[in-house]
Amino acid sequence: MIFDMRNFLLLLAASITFSSAFVVVPTPKASTSTIRASSTTRAARSARTSFHLKAVVDEDVDAATTSSAHITAESEQYEDNLEEIEHHRAEEKKLHAGKVTGTSFLPEETLGRLAKGSPVEKAKLKGDPGSAYVDVYEFARKIREGEMTWKEVEKADLETRLKWVGMIHRGKRTPGQFLMRLKVPNGIVNSDQMRFYADSVEKYGTDFGVVDITTRQNMQMRGIKLEDADSVIDGLHARNQTSFQSALDNVRNMVGSPLAGIDPLEMVDTRPYCNILNDLITLDHATGTRGNPQWGNLPRKFNIAVSGSRDDFAHTDINDIGLQPCPHAVTGEMGFNLVLGGYMSIKRVAHSIDSKMWVKADLNSVNTLCEAILRVFRDEGERKDRQKARLMWLVEKYGVDDYKAKIIEEIDSYDRGVVVEDTQPKPTEPFERRDLLGVHEQKQKGLYRVGILVPVGRLSATECRQLADLAERYSNSEIRCTVEQNVLLPNVLEADVPLLLAEPTINGVDTRMKANPGKIEGGVVSCTGAEFCGFAMVETKGNAERVAKLIEELVVTPQPVRIHWTGCPNSCGQVQVADIGIMGAPAKKMVNGKKMAVPGCKIFVGGRIGEDAHLALEPTYSGIPLEDEELIPLLIKILKEEYKGVDRADDDISFTAIPRTPEATSLAAFMAAKALEPDEEEEEAAPAVKAKVAPKAEVKVKKESVPAPEAKKEEKKAAPAPVAKIEEKKAAPVAPVAKQEEMKKEESKKEIVIEAIDVSIPYMAAAKLAFEHSDKSMSYDEFEIKYLADSIRDVIAKRR
Repeated sequence: MIFDMRNFLLLLAASITFSSAFVVVPTPKASTSTIRASSTTRAARSARTSFHLKAVVDEDVDAATTSSAHITAESEQYEDNLEEIEHHRAEEKKLHAGKVTGTSFLPEETLGRLAKGSPVEKAKLKGDPGSAYVDVYEFARKIREGEMTWKEVEKADLETRLKWVGMIHRGKRTPGQFLMRLKVPNGIVNSDQMRFYADSVEKYGTDFGVVDITTRQNMQMRGIKLEDADSVIDGLHARNQTSFQSALDNVRNMVGSPLAGIDPLEMVDTRPYCNILNDLITLDHATGTRGNPQWGNLPRKFNIAVSGSRDDFAHTDINDIGLQPCPHAVTGEMGFNLVLGGYMSIKRVAHSIDSKMWVKADLNSVNTLCEAILRVFRDEGERKDRQKARLMWLVEKYGVDDYKAKIIEEIDSYDRGVVVEDTQPKPTEPFERRDLLGVHEQKQKGLYRVGILVPVGRLSATECRQLADLAERYSNSEIRCTVEQNVLLPNVLEADVPLLLAEPTINGVDTRMKANPGKIEGGVVSCTGAEFCGFAMVETKGNAERVAKLIEELVVTPQPVRIHWTGCPNSCGQVQVADIGIMGAPAKKMVNGKKMAVPGCKIFVGGRIGEDAHLALEPTYSGIPLEDEELIPLLIKILKEEYKGVDRADDDISFTAIPRTPEATSLAAFMAAKALEPDEEEEEAAPAVKAKVAPKAEVKVKKESVPAPEAKKEEKKAAPAPVAKIEEKKAAPVAPVAKQEEMKKEESKKEIVIEAIDVSIPYMAAAKLAFEHSDKSMSYDEFEIKYLADSIRDVIAKRR
């Protein structure tokens, strides 16, 4: 009863607060382009062509002449594969059913620790996670045929084992619907795959059926129902992709350089390495199918990143294994320095450390090194305390030198001729990290890469198809994802660049996606947030996109600024690496003379990425309410003090195609009025000088300063409304009745605007905070029902 009532109240709350702006268009005809399998995978295929999946460049291919070689146009349409898929499905299931278990690879000592381990470990021991490769098909069939419902799926299957096929149940937000996470090595997809994502989620509506680009260059489809899962999995396999081994205690998506093969400053083409490692993890060579039991029972998730240049677009410093290209100091041969143990969690955030190891940049050396590290981690990693079940804890347990000796011993036991040397000195010449957004020349003459902003990585079905169309027209159907949740179209002909920038879906005129974003909105990254994630304390994606747009209208910065949002201390949004990181957290504010719990945040300042990467481990500000009037002035203050931000001129629209919005105008007036109030704190933080910004928003410090007296005059002129409001409070003459009624209407409108801002923070997140500050006289479920009901009554009463 509580469950049903909660959903009713949440649905009612959502109907009051949210509305959708997505437009659905007819599905275009399927593209013919698919991703070619690697030579090693093709050799293992046998007769089961649909299920051997790989997106790679053969190692001996010359990227300069075939920069798009991994994308090929095959004659078969997806529809032509359906009969083959159906024919092989039974065989596929038999192969999966006959696989050895993941536990069969574990030593007796490790199995003993599993039996005494965490609930997740006990669930994996009771039923091998690999069983999900078969069970997902049975669940789908039985639900379609009415033999069962999703609620009858055993909890260990629903919440744990199904994650081995990439299906993550979001029971708190969308009961019965799943996030399906894919494997996209090096972040490369094509037009046909993008259209398939759109087709797969569209049936679930624009609120639930969306696609996300992740901070691991990956793709996630939301809203998938269990009865549809088998068809989605088959569709992915037919398109040379898989979702297997993409979640929970598995090696996650292989991150590489989005500029692989096209970068003038490239040291290593990361594509072959990402793909051979993806095969190592997910390809079962015994059966030739995806889902590899050898690495299907790790102590915890595991992240690998391969960097291709000094920019470190892969963010190796926050991965368990980070491969950083570096030439040998004596021979000059290219290789990789290995860093280990970087990760983020609710209990600990760790920067990777030097492993004191270097290997040659050949596939055998890299594959063998990673296999050795995985084997030791799988067998010796922590199995009881999941907060300590990451690689860093194992390295610290050994000590760096002893751990290095252990890995070399393991490598030598494979007898593959791999030599591990000491870490090589990094290049010391000055280097500036480059931008991925916008238009940039490639190393291939006459070709360009064009980076496109996808705000917070969120795509509707319509936007997926729009990207697919653009890629088909301009980049040979190739789309590359970045860890900043944006996309890049490579190999665009020089003559086509103006045409691409003028495309109505990305030209910045009433579009979310942009090829010419501002320096602030282009650097926004966000986790899922409370919209779908039960751990998040605040909504992130919607707030991140909206706040960035407002700040972009108010402030100019000389360089791009990265603002990351995360809903909870797990830091999936990676706030510690951001210039400015916003983490959901408790906050209080005065309401009717009382301090009340409200959705809020902590703010981290000063994280860095690239060669001199640095994690901001402690928040600079805490307990900040998420209301615009509290949060945005503080963010602007940080931008001005730390990142040379200046006020944007009222008439400057160089970053957009439309004038300043009413919301930004109102906020600017509010801040100007606040600056005039005789408050000690406000006097200490004097308002910044307004800059005269050039039409292209290319800020130059010499032109930004104006005399202080003139600045004060300009600020007073720019905020007439707030000044008038202050004067009205001093004088209160009796107004005519008609005027009073008009004033009441105006006040009513103001209340609704404020309420709309307040309720944009999800009710359940606010309920969690309020419960923590309550007397705990009732259970959380009972408290939540009462809190939601009271909140809805308040909203309705105020709007009336």
